[in-house]
Amino acid sequence: MERVLDGEALVGRLRQAAPELRGRLTPDAALGPSTWFRVGGNAEALFRPADVDDLSYFLAHCPADVPVTVIGVASNLLVRDGGVPGVVIRLGGSFAEVTVEGDRIMAGAGALDLNVALTAQGAGLAGLEFLSGIPGTIGGAVRMNGGAYGAETVDVIVGAEGIDRRGVLRTYSRDDLHLTYRHCGVPEDVIFTRAVFRGTEDDPVAIKTRIEGIQQARADSQPVRARTGGSTFANPDGHKAWQLVDAAGCRGLTIGGAQISEKHCNFLLNLGDATAHDIESLGEEVRARVKANSGVDLRWEIRRIGLPRSNGGES
Repeated sequence: MERVLDGEALVGRLRQAAPELRGRLTPDAALGPSTWFRVGGNAEALFRPADVDDLSYFLAHCPADVPVTVIGVASNLLVRDGGVPGVVIRLGGSFAEVTVEGDRIMAGAGALDLNVALTAQGAGLAGLEFLSGIPGTIGGAVRMNGGAYGAETVDVIVGAEGIDRRGVLRTYSRDDLHLTYRHCGVPEDVIFTRAVFRGTEDDPVAIKTRIEGIQQARADSQPVRARTGGSTFANPDGHKAWQLVDAAGCRGLTIGGAQISEKHCNFLLNLGDATAHDIESLGEEVRARVKANSGVDLRWEIRRIGLPRSNGGES
């Protein structure tokens, strides 16, 4: 039976289950406008917790049959046109704080990667410059072992904290995270709330120069001003995804209002009137052409959430 989203009913149910919530619960909240693609349906309910305790309380009291999805700044996310069932959690406010103690940088999961890199730079701590090339948040960097320009989160992380689906706060060492290429071994139902990184002392001016170099290289090689979702496919072992896409003749390929970037063909673009279905269909067409041309199965790096629209014939 087709899932019918009813935000008002869900929010009423959640408030009854967790009457002492301090964060903001919004029914039928638009997600598309806040994603980098600018497409997609509504969250059945959107929750912005006030702090870690509020998030823990919510998860401990959220009914087990209600799906929970956490998102960051939605820079590497595609929300499908039919919307997202259950509760979407977005971390902001206190979750975006960044502090420095000695050679360690403590960052909330909602902190922008760029802000963490700049905070480290201001403190004369090197090693986190690569974060300035990732347009996301620290929660996503930990969950995906985010990396760019020759470095990855695993190279600098000391540990992290997260809350599981039962509302229990858990602490993870670097080894506990089991970070590999674009993967974290912590169960998917754990919502990361904070991470600790270690930098090495260096001249802040030299660090600033390296950050500026990364940002310039990114602007030169990627469609940073377009409606895109960042890197579409993970690099398979021994290959670069963009080269496989290019070799399969997909540079500039379009479906509906979606296009493979001419500038960097591991980027999907919304030309202005694309639907999430257009974008996902184009990605799947690229995967099929790459498989036929090279025998390689490309794996989506962009996270896709939600339901297809109910009246468009998608499956």
